[in-house]
Amino acid sequence: MLTVAFDGTNYSGWQIQPNKETIEGVLNRELSRLLNEEIKVVGASRTDSGVHAEGAVCVFDTESKIPGDKFSYAINQKLPEDIRIRNSKEVDITFHPRRVNSRKTYRYRIRHDEFPNPLDARYSYHVYTKLDIEAMRRACEFIKGKHDFKSFCSVHTDVDTTVRTVYDVHIDVTPDKKLLQMSGLMKSAGESGAMRSGGESAAGRIRPEIIDIYVTGNGFLYNMVRIIAGTLIEVGQGKIKPEEIPAIIEACDREKAGPTAPAKGLTLIGYRMM
Repeated sequence: MLTVAFDGTNYSGWQIQPNKETIEGVLNRELSRLLNEEIKVVGASRTDSGVHAEGAVCVFDTESKIPGDKFSYAINQKLPEDIRIRNSKEVDITFHPRRVNSRKTYRYRIRHDEFPNPLDARYSYHVYTKLDIEAMRRACEFIKGKHDFKSFCSVHTDVDTTVRTVYDVHIDVTPDKKLLQMSGLMKSAGESGAMRSGGESAAGRIRPEIIDIYVTGNGFLYNMVRIIAGTLIEVGQGKIKPEEIPAIIEACDREKAGPTAPAKGLTLIGYRMM
């Protein structure tokens, strides 16, 4: 089993597609070259084009005698710099990562600032408007649980059921202290409470911060986490009230939920077997 980290910017998602470079395609190609046999990896999740991962998981069958814990060292020498195997180990031949009871965690990152930061622009979505973080957190509580998430998936989703279980949704806010100091807002925020998360300084300037939305579930529909993020952003902007979330879920209508947030802010950060 491989634990894979990748920058998805230059890839058309995880799953193999004709005439497109994908994470699965690169892994199959380089593992086949390394082991001199045809390798086809089986992933636990299928990330969209432009989505990143810190903890994607996949397995493959091989006749190789290389010890499981040494595969990461061997294959990392062959992979491009934007794909790395963080861990490798041998698992039972019957193990299938999509057929076990598991939990997956995604993080959607928002750069909340007056201007985008080019150093993290590939991995976050820039929002320059004021956001009500507490309203967003109240909305998170309505998303938790087992629901029909048809309102929160692409209209092109082709699955047997759109019912999923979301075990946790929460938001972490981290002030960008370096930018606060550089912009002179640290002093204005001070101990006086002149600035709050998601808000503005006394001078009306946006407080630079990173807003991370974490979503953990037993599985996700096409674009589900990105639509949850887009909906929570609209809650923060006052376009949707937190108390409207249950009705949006109940409607099973994609048009009722918020927009699909850009792929670049989304990262698969964890896969855990139950």
